[in-house]
Amino acid sequence: MTQLTEHSAPLSSAAALERGRAAALTSAVLRGATAAGLGLGAIAVLVMAMWITSPFPDSGAGGALHIAAGLWLLGHGVELVRPDTLSGTPAPIGVVPLLLMGLPAWLTYRAARDALEPDEGRPQLTGLGAVCTVSGGYLLVGAAAVLYAGGGALTAHPLRAALTLPVLTVLSAAAGAWTAHGCPRVPLPQRLPGAVRRLLVRTVWAPAGRRGVVVAGRSGAAAFLLLVGGGALLVGGSLVWHGDPAHTSFVQLAGDWSGRVAVLLLGLALVPNAAVWGAAYGLGPGFALGTTATATPLGVVGTPALPSFPLLAAVPDGPGTPLNWAAVGVPVVAGLAVAWFTVRVAAPPYARCEEAWSARGTALTAALGGVVCAGLTAVLAGLAGGPLGNGRLAAFGPVWWLTGAAALAWTLALGVPAALLLRLWRLRERRQKDVPAAEPPAESLPATGAVAGGAESGGPGAAWWRAPWRRLAGRRGAGEGAATPGPLAVSEGGEGIGGLDILDALAVAEAGVGAGPGAGAGGTGGTRGAGGTRGTGAGGPEAVDPDLDPDFEPYDFLPAEAWHERGAREARWAAFKEASGGLMADFPATPGPLAPEPPSLRKGGSDADEDPGVVTP
Repeated sequence: MTQLTEHSAPLSSAAALERGRAAALTSAVLRGATAAGLGLGAIAVLVMAMWITSPFPDSGAGGALHIAAGLWLLGHGVELVRPDTLSGTPAPIGVVPLLLMGLPAWLTYRAARDALEPDEGRPQLTGLGAVCTVSGGYLLVGAAAVLYAGGGALTAHPLRAALTLPVLTVLSAAAGAWTAHGCPRVPLPQRLPGAVRRLLVRTVWAPAGRRGVVVAGRSGAAAFLLLVGGGALLVGGSLVWHGDPAHTSFVQLAGDWSGRVAVLLLGLALVPNAAVWGAAYGLGPGFALGTTATATPLGVVGTPALPSFPLLAAVPDGPGTPLNWAAVGVPVVAGLAVAWFTVRVAAPPYARCEEAWSARGTALTAALGGVVCAGLTAVLAGLAGGPLGNGRLAAFGPVWWLTGAAALAWTLALGVPAALLLRLWRLRERRQKDVPAAEPPAESLPATGAVAGGAESGGPGAAWWRAPWRRLAGRRGAGEGAATPGPLAVSEGGEGIGGLDILDALAVAEAGVGAGPGAGAGGTGGTRGAGGTRGTGAGGPEAVDPDLDPDFEPYDFLPAEAWHERGAREARWAAFKEASGGLMADFPATPGPLAPEPPSLRKGGSDADEDPGVVTP
């Protein structure tokens, strides 16, 4: 019994682990299928609402659901075929509404991210496992939609759907798994050829490191968003300029309100496509208006084949004008954005010149940002265009490789030089700030020149706490101890305090000027003379020139005896009395008794040591 009990516990835990793993995989598959069902259901609700409100429906509810399945597949980039045409030849529909593509991409992204959240009592899936299971569940519903849409007004070729549908699904699921793991940095693939890896390391990694790759991605994405935003502005301005043709096309397409709402929703779904077309127009290559016409800023070349639609009414016609040529400002702004987003990290505002990136690293990072912008533009241009039928309508929208090449040329031609110039300008300002300002010449006292020039003129010897005393001394009148020009007065014991203000007296007391008899005449005492010299007097034989002595320091440790001299004590007392505003009692600064020092601490034990000390204010 004991052996059976001991072996049953590990077996049960292993079985529980397997059941938990199977439950986690099943939950991930269900999440993918649920995401596909939500997207399909949202489009079906809109189509059914249009069918219900339509006064003259062409088909029943089954036909409306077939159209909903076809539109859902079109949102994944699957090319549809319209079999019923006037000519009897099936017509392809390859222009994907980009706004419609955002719904399935977001749902798949959320499903993969939520599948990696740890559930209580279940093992957590790996990133690859979450991508495979979520994508598998999603593609099961997609396969059912392809089969269901086969008998409707919009069908999809099974082989093309099998090649196109998994692309968006797997990429969206991979993005969700990458986000769930905290957006880790992806290293270079190990299977790359050695020459390619060395080239990438030398040209991209070495100048700016991993941070340079991140900065390049951000600058390229910012430039791409500015390109698309500028294209949207061009389309909006052209719609306003061609308002009457757009309104006429909108009214002619549908006579009832349900049809007009459907046209309006389709136009909103195609707004991102129009923005990409506008970006391609500003870049220069323009976009195709059929197989025989192209619209560029220089004008429309050929005979366009435009179906009646409000957004297409905004296409300019005829030769280009200066107003059309102004569209090139869109790629100019994108190129400058690459430079700005690169230099704001390569040479930040408050960094020193040594912390800035090198010119080579800055240029390569800006060039890599241009490559990122060009790649994104080419991908979106390829999705925004496609065929709308046979014959002249077989090509519609921008050519992806021409648009991407133009975006690369603009960003490299403007972004790299602008980044280098902006870096030089920022470093120039930085170098000017780093140059130390010339110090003002030292100023001596009116009569004696006993205070050091740095301490008087605000140089290195000036302390921040002296400013209040300086302002206070400047407001003094012709009273006791007022600062008046004239010879230095000598009090009892030879302390010079008569012709100085409070600040000068404090400075004299700190520096030891006049400490002891004969100080006013340049006596000894280790004082500091005018001009920053030190020695026995104002110009004594031991004076040191700070320009010639590299070991000279403007600050020294002051002797303790200078602080307790009578002149320094009276100067401090006058300063405290003046700062009190008349609140301090008028009594002299006399020494007070101290407690006698214990005999064990006395030095030498002489009679002079038995005298009590003094307390000074």
